[in-house]
Amino acid sequence: MSTLERLAATIESRKGADPKSSWTAKLLARGPKKAAEKFGEEAVEAIIEAARGDRERLTSEAADVLYHFLVMLASRDVALADVYAELERREGTSGIEEKARR
Repeated sequence: MSTLERLAATIESRKGADPKSSWTAKLLARGPKKAAEKFGEEAVEAIIEAARGDRERLTSEAADVLYHFLVMLASRDVALADVYAELERREGTSGIEEKARR
């Protein structure tokens, strides 16, 4: 199991937990809209660090983005395995072709 899969499993295990018990439980208790907003905030912070060129800060912000992405997925009952399956479905397909199908 990868680090990302373990993190997704931990996030899933926090669903329904007391919001006072963990940051993840608190985020999930606030609902999908708040989870999406928090993901967006973290994505913007990563963009800023990418533009600045600070590799260490970008790495840290990228970790925050991945965590909040997984929280957002969990808040809408989308499993990481489903995202992996979609990526596998797209594998070997030109990005141009894939976008044309949409």
